[in-house]
Amino acid sequence: MTDSYEAAIQFKHVNFSDRSTSILKDITGSFPKGKITTLVGPSGAGKTTLFRLCNRLISPSSGEILISGKKIDQYNPIELRQNVGLALQSATMIRGTVMKNLSLPLTLKGSKLSKEDAKELMQDVGLSEGFLTRNVKELSGGQRQKVSIARTLVNKPKILLLDEITSSLDRVSQQDIEELIVRINQKYGTTIIWITHNLTQAITIGKYSWVMIDGEVIESGESSFLNNPQNDRVKQFIKGDLV
Repeated sequence: MTDSYEAAIQFKHVNFSDRSTSILKDITGSFPKGKITTLVGPSGAGKTTLFRLCNRLISPSSGEILISGKKIDQYNPIELRQNVGLALQSATMIRGTVMKNLSLPLTLKGSKLSKEDAKELMQDVGLSEGFLTRNVKELSGGQRQKVSIARTLVNKPKILLLDEITSSLDRVSQQDIEELIVRINQKYGTTIIWITHNLTQAITIGKYSWVMIDGEVIESGESSFLNNPQNDRVKQFIKGDLV
């Protein structure tokens, strides 16, 4: 990614190996602050591993990762995960009401989520306050994903990592989530990095895109490059020859 932008997350020659298997290879580049960057590539390319590094669930084998200009290992892990939120495809919920689920990040810190803040979160994700008393078992897939994103927003993260959050949703719910993410980005200036297998989504939602293949960043830039990639392996991926 171009160096003319302030970096929210910066990678400097980052490598990651699991036992003897090399998963990420010399990742160098940055995700621009306050923008939406989409991350695409075939399965097994290392995209989710890259996210786990950004959230410090794992550590690189070599190289440096900087969050807002500060080395990632200089952050307290709790502070880091408050600043770098993560929403997953599974939208895992605890038993009980939507309010109980929304309150979880603060409950774990011995604090409480106010009713007013909860209502604002519901408004942010396009759900009425009446959902706060609903049992999560009654929610549709799209509604669960919205609640999951709202819960991630409780800590007001500066960076939001989204891992295939619409892949199991119907087209209408998918569009709702896409509009929600754009709204969050515009309202709060949140830096968003979104892993998706949907190339149309990557182009239309992302300002920038990375293509990862076999643990490497093969091509990156403004998302429009996906319409006319220069790299032969990326052309193969776009055509569907790499899955």
